[in-house]
Amino acid sequence: MTELGDWVRVDPDADRPLFDQLRIQIIDGIRDGRLSPGTRLPTVRELAGQIRLAVNTVARAYRELEAAGVLETRGRYGTFVARADPADAAMAAAANSFAEAARALGIGKVDALRYLDAAFD
Repeated sequence: MTELGDWVRVDPDADRPLFDQLRIQIIDGIRDGRLSPGTRLPTVRELAGQIRLAVNTVARAYRELEAAGVLETRGRYGTFVARADPADAAMAAAANSFAEAARALGIGKVDALRYLDAAFD
């Protein structure tokens, strides 16, 4: 089991809700390798105590991550990092749909990427 409390930091004064700050930091930890697939996470109560958050706040972050396929709960065995990053499949599918739509409209890669850049702004 990893100690999320060693590197997770939430800011009560930030614009983003606490559960969302926690959710994003767990995702970042997975993407940067601090949390590898299959890693067991602390229980909701343990993590809430480690980072001094309400149990319901941590529970909401875990629930949302589980609903997104990032975490999986295995009953009394605990909560684990999912074996595969659901963003990989979702983003690949979205990219393929975007590319197909651009091609169907006669839009080349360079122009299509301008639309994508504008969508992020």
